[in-house]
Amino acid sequence: MTTGERHEESSEEMASGLPPLKWPKETFDSMVRNFKFPDSWDARYPDEGQTAADAPTGYITLFWDFFAAGNFRLPVTKFFLEILSYYKFHISQMHPIGMVRVRHFESVCRSMHIEPTVNCFRVFHQMHCSQGFYSFVKCALAKKILLQPPKSFND
Repeated sequence: MTTGERHEESSEEMASGLPPLKWPKETFDSMVRNFKFPDSWDARYPDEGQTAADAPTGYITLFWDFFAAGNFRLPVTKFFLEILSYYKFHISQMHPIGMVRVRHFESVCRSMHIEPTVNCFRVFHQMHCSQGFYSFVKCALAKKILLQPPKSFND
């Protein structure tokens, strides 16, 4: 389904079909240390067999890929909050690829000294939902800017 509207799904519906989280505790501990999570955040390693939809009450699921591939940092930027607010879904419902697309868009805008906005983001992306997780795909009307990617950057 691709839509700009949020569809209500229960936690059970979201969890169905989701694989249990599998990653070493050492990787989690390294992430907490390397990204300097304050103790007050009380970051917790997931229990064995939990899925991304199983965060304890009062906690949210954040994916390693948010930080590693998506360049996500806490606290979040104003633009990122505007994206979550506009599309009306929670960060724990965002697929890591969606995070990459939002952060990439924001980085490109900032590198060009353009303030990123939701309306501008919507020109290039549309929301997509799969298994209860939200992401973004290329807007059908958006044209490719770079048709022939360079093979190298010599000199």
